[in-house]
Parts: sequence; C-alpha cells; structure tokens
Amino acid sequence: MTTLVFGHKSPDTDSTGSPLIWAWYLTHVKGTPAEARLLGEPNTEAAFVLQRWGAAKPPIIEDVSPEDEVVIVDTNNVAELPPSINEAKVVGIIDHHLLQGGLRTKAPIEITVRPVACTATIMHALMGDDAGRMPDQIKGLMLSCILSDTLEFRSPTTTAADRDLARRLAADLGIDIPAYAAEMFAAKSDVSRFSDAELLRMDSKEYEIGGKELRISVLETTSPATILARKDSLMRSMEEVAREDGADQVLLFVVDILREEATLLVPNDLVKTLAERSFGATVTGDTVVLPGIVSRKKQIIPNLKL
Repeated sequence: MTTLVFGHKSPDTDSTGSPLIWAWYLTHVKGTPAEARLLGEPNTEAAFVLQRWGAAKPPIIEDVSPEDEVVIVDTNNVAELPPSINEAKVVGIIDHHLLQGGLRTKAPIEITVRPVACTATIMHALMGDDAGRMPDQIKGLMLSCILSDTLEFRSPTTTAADRDLARRLAADLGIDIPAYAAEMFAAKSDVSRFSDAELLRMDSKEYEIGGKELRISVLETTSPATILARKDSLMRSMEEVAREDGADQVLLFVVDILREEATLLVPNDLVKTLAERSFGATVTGDTVVLPGIVSRKKQIIPNLKL
C-alpha cells in the first residue's frame, strides 16, 4: 500500500514542500512507499519553489477513502482536511500548530507536534542522521519551507532550530538566503491573475471565535499596495465567500513582509469591534494598520476576541 502524505487546503510552501519531503523519507529511507498529494492548487510562491528545485507538482485530491493510508502534515484541523479524513487510515501527524481536535483515528498513531516555525524543521529532526541522505532537491524544498514560514526569520514564530537549519541547508546548497528569499517573496506577491474570491481563500484557515465562524485570511507580500488597491472589491467579495464557505465573516490581513506590519480590512462593525478588542486599535476607516503583526499563528489567532 502506498501512503499518501498531504497538508492543508489552500497549500502554501510548507504544505506543498513538506509532503514531498516526508514522502521521500518514507520511500527512500524507511522503505515505505509514499506519495505526496495536495488539497488544492499551490500558491504562487509554492509554485515557484517547485519549479526552482525541479519538483513535480503533486496530484491534487478532493477526498480520501477508508482504504487510504495517510500521514497528515502542517495541520491537525479537520476543517482544513478532506471531508472523509476520519474514515481514512491516518497513521501519522507532523505539525507545528495548536491542537484543534476533531480528528479520529482507527488505531494509535505517531503524532509529533512541536513549537517551531515550520513543519520541515520537525521533519529534519525526526530523520536524525538519515537527513544526511537528502538530495539537493529535498534540501532545497526544506530550506524554502523554513524561509517561507519564518518570513526569512522575521516572524516571531522563528526558533533557533529553524534559523540554524536554514543556514546549514543554504550553506550546503550554495544559496544566499536574502537573495533567494527575495525571489520567493516576489513570487508570492504576484497575485494579479487571481480573483478576489481566490485571494480571500489563498492562505486562509477556519476558526470559531466568540461564537462566530471566521475564515481568517493572510496575504504576505512585499507589495501591499497592489493588494490594497483592490480593497473595495475584496470587501464586496467577503460576504459571498463567507456565505459559500459557511462562515460568519472573512477577515483579511495583508502582511507587509518588509515593514513587518499587517493591514486589516474593515468592511463592517463586526470587524471594527474585533480589531479594537483584539489589538487595542482605533479604527476610523475601512482599514487599520497593526504594527508588528505578521504571524497568524502566534499574533493573530491567540489575540482574537469579540
């Protein structure tokens, strides 16, 4: 049986690269046939990373069956996984997010959840000495995952383990981190071909806050003005996306990677109240700038309140 390895819906670089990394490890080191899968089209940065390291885009799946043996990476949230995930044979979870609950397994499984910035960092530690067998392609994917999730070490989620591993991988590969990260972030910032609805779902997660179902979307960019120029149409699309996705509200944080701040779009009184109560902000218009806010996991989600 071939084990399927996949991350969350709306795959970013970590949820695109980590399945490929772990599938390589299971297949070529552990002798367990495994293949990476995606739960949607990778974002522009992830697509760039695949091309840069010559990795084929994994097949996209919509669901799993009771016969499928799977390893879940970069999430443990059932809202971000296939509808029938609790019917599949989940054999492992590797993640760096808070525990959401809701996953059910058919037998005891291997679970590793560690407080680092990137799933790929955990994978390297789990490999131990076998990490030395990684080919350059896998090293490149691992480096890319770390630089993406840490925003080139700007994110407060960054740990010494993430930073040290990235620097060792870059040295092995002859990669200049600032130059390569700039290429990645430029690819991430090119969102011109995406519709408003696609942008709102591109990097989003579902959470319940104060009795409200929220789709919390983050767009990390070196060109926030390009996204904010579409502010009016994005806010009009929020109501439609929320209705289609069964949410009460869509929140959009536009993260300026270089200035290390987020701009929250404020389409209504609900979001205004949330911004003021959560971040101590004073909202006077349809956007509010939140200095120092760059991490959904460590700075946005833990602070949200209504």
